[in-house]
Amino acid sequence: MGPNMKYKPHDYQAYAETRVLEQPNIGLLLDMGLGKTIITLTAAEELMYTRLEISKCLVIAPLRPARETWPTEMLKWDHLRHMRPSLVLGPAKDRLAALAVHADVYIINRENVEWLVELYQKKWPFDLVIIDELSSFKSASSVRFRELKKVRKYIKRMVGLTGTPAPNGLLDMWPQAFILDGGKALGKTLTGYRDAYFSPDQRGPNGQVFSWRLKDGADSMIYASLEDLCISMKSEDYLKLPERIDVIRTVELSPEEKATYKRLEADTILPFENGDVDAPTAAVLANKLLQLSGGAVYDENKQVRILNNAKLDALDELLEAANGQPVIVFYNYRHEVDRIKARHPNAVEMVGDGIVDRWNRREIQILLASPASAGHGLNLQDGGNIVIWYGLPWSLELYMQANKRLHRQGQKQVVLIHHLITKGTIDERVYKVLTAKGVRQDGLLDAVKAYIGGVAE
Repeated sequence: MGPNMKYKPHDYQAYAETRVLEQPNIGLLLDMGLGKTIITLTAAEELMYTRLEISKCLVIAPLRPARETWPTEMLKWDHLRHMRPSLVLGPAKDRLAALAVHADVYIINRENVEWLVELYQKKWPFDLVIIDELSSFKSASSVRFRELKKVRKYIKRMVGLTGTPAPNGLLDMWPQAFILDGGKALGKTLTGYRDAYFSPDQRGPNGQVFSWRLKDGADSMIYASLEDLCISMKSEDYLKLPERIDVIRTVELSPEEKATYKRLEADTILPFENGDVDAPTAAVLANKLLQLSGGAVYDENKQVRILNNAKLDALDELLEAANGQPVIVFYNYRHEVDRIKARHPNAVEMVGDGIVDRWNRREIQILLASPASAGHGLNLQDGGNIVIWYGLPWSLELYMQANKRLHRQGQKQVVLIHHLITKGTIDERVYKVLTAKGVRQDGLLDAVKAYIGGVAE
């Protein structure tokens, strides 16, 4: 795209911009592809240059969008080109130099929020703070939440952006709402919020609460409390996106391979078969079982044990069928990358600068990406329309976000999303839950628990 693009907002974008201008603290819970970045930057430009209400803007974002998406958007649109970005990234000396530059928008990765707060403390200079992926502040015990909370009272305007605010359930909403409004919508403390809307669900042997469940009608009450603070939009309501086709490619194991998988599966689950499987344990077990379904696993010495090549062979067939078209292959584990690259030396990992631009210029035929590194904020729709999930992720949020990198505004082709599913393994259950409409992360937890229970019986 050229550097002089004229911005003609859709009606929903104009509405969102107006809300940002009129409301000092707001959450834009906009689905992926609706243009959260351009909406927010357009509002920031007016607040800074027309209304003269702010002087310094801080964007807190995941590292790759901080480095690539935000500055690119400012250069791309004609009405934003006079705004000066400064990238507060890299080593401390580089970050200090970037803060010393006279700029309009300072962009920092979320891992350095603690450093930034400690640097400025009560002399906090940013009167507008934009949090890209507000859901990364969903834990009240996280360092980034606690640090940003310290300077919240010095921030004149706060905008939070996310498409998936509560993938793990509505308990996640309190820290995000508190960052936005200081506790006006959902209360001043997590304990107060939890007591008002939730009841204990599962307890450990010492009475500690492992999980919480919503009280009857509490979800409607929470949504009502957030109505003035947040606006929520779904892409299917506003965009005419190309068709998305989800395809299952069943991977068959030989009898010998199946017996090996079943034996290792039983060994993995054995220590837990007579005890409670809490959320952290379920996540660990799921990761181990998902590795097994891919044909290799890390052993207790961190060495890779190769069990079979069934998924690799199926991947080869899909890549051959793509006939040279660009393909993104999502993986979960380092050994999966190594095995794929051994067969396809032309495959490029999404590591380092410039990879996104090369992909969007269609210079990369096979792009290997972790959903964690490609899950948020990247525009990959110009580079291709084919996704292959070599291994499914445990996280519903990462799965949704990764697929939206291609299936988003600007995509001109039907998007094909292939899933390599090894028959008779945990792949089948996780895929079913990931693709069920309206499911939350706790649905995945229940699925893993049910799978473990079924195997252990």
